Amino acid sequence: MADTSNAAAAAAAQKGTPIVFESVTKAYGDTTVLHGIDLSIAPGEFVALLGPSGCGKTTMLRCLAGLEQPTSGRILVGGEDVSPVPVNKRDMSVVFQAYSLFPHMTVAQNVGFGLEMRKVGKAERATRVAEALELVGLGHTADRYAHQLSGGQQQRVALARALVTKPRALLLDEPLSALDAKVRVRLRDEIKAIQVELGITTIFVTHDQEEALAVADRVAVMREGVIEQLGAPEDLYRRPETPFVASFIGESNKLAGVLTGGRVRVPGAVLPVLPAAISALDEGGSAAGTTEVTAFVRPEQLRLEALSGAEGTEQDGLVATVVSSGFFGAHRRTVVRADSGETITVQHSTGEQFAAEQQVVLRYSGEAVAVEAR
Repeated sequence: MADTSNAAAAAAAQKGTPIVFESVTKAYGDTTVLHGIDLSIAPGEFVALLGPSGCGKTTMLRCLAGLEQPTSGRILVGGEDVSPVPVNKRDMSVVFQAYSLFPHMTVAQNVGFGLEMRKVGKAERATRVAEALELVGLGHTADRYAHQLSGGQQQRVALARALVTKPRALLLDEPLSALDAKVRVRLRDEIKAIQVELGITTIFVTHDQEEALAVADRVAVMREGVIEQLGAPEDLYRRPETPFVASFIGESNKLAGVLTGGRVRVPGAVLPVLPAAISALDEGGSAAGTTEVTAFVRPEQLRLEALSGAEGTEQDGLVATVVSSGFFGAHRRTVVRADSGETITVQHSTGEQFAAEQQVVLRYSGEAVAVEAR
């Protein structure tokens, strides 16, 4: 498979094509699906468009591919406005959720179809098809038909078909949704490795946050036709700029709190608040004085200890009772119910085990949290 070393990644980043969305709007009649999208994608960058169904991510991809025309705004590819360029001249390849392989053609014929349409000579076509199939690990399947392949193999063939024409950009529209969990994880990692090796600018549409965070250089979190936040996966997770991002990315306990002077009092602790959350409240006129808020506390920002002695006062933590505990391989998740009524999930090491009905003390790590006004 592909070389994923840092040196390879650095070299690959110079090969791709820059893509820019400038104030792109798309409307269908009275319904606006995209609201003035601005997004710059660097050469060789892997960007994921992440969001719930209906947020506009696939519409963005279709506008870039030429399958839809923006109502207003421009899309630049390599500095060129592609608005007047027909879809078959944009030199982009799209991989959809459906494999869409021709059942009457062999794997090699499927992969080479685009080259044949471009009048590429037979000898060169055979060489490029063989290279593309080796790239996706399917060189041994050239003479098979689609019905003789697994779902994961069929999607690899679709990927090889997309790459064999050496497009300026690779567009992936929910390409892994039809696969089972293990195949999905393996193939997403292979796609990333291939993307790094080729240095091709890639846009990946998905509603699966784990996929987006695992493979993308940057993730654009979308909601109702706008980009709520664009950033590296770790930034989105640790420093969400809006309540929607805090809620959508990862899992959080939503705890009632009171905000005063940039800190929020939640059951059992007083925590710092992320600057972006304070700014958002300032813009809404909700940050002044004392404000009732909902705080988003990650399960791994908490820890549990067995209750003993006089522990459990508010300054020391929060007294709680274990409701349940589940094993997730690399960690455990334990649900507790505080004496004050809150149900809270805590993520901790598998070496720490707590029994149902056990009395515990819940403590906070003290990391800054996101909040929204109640």
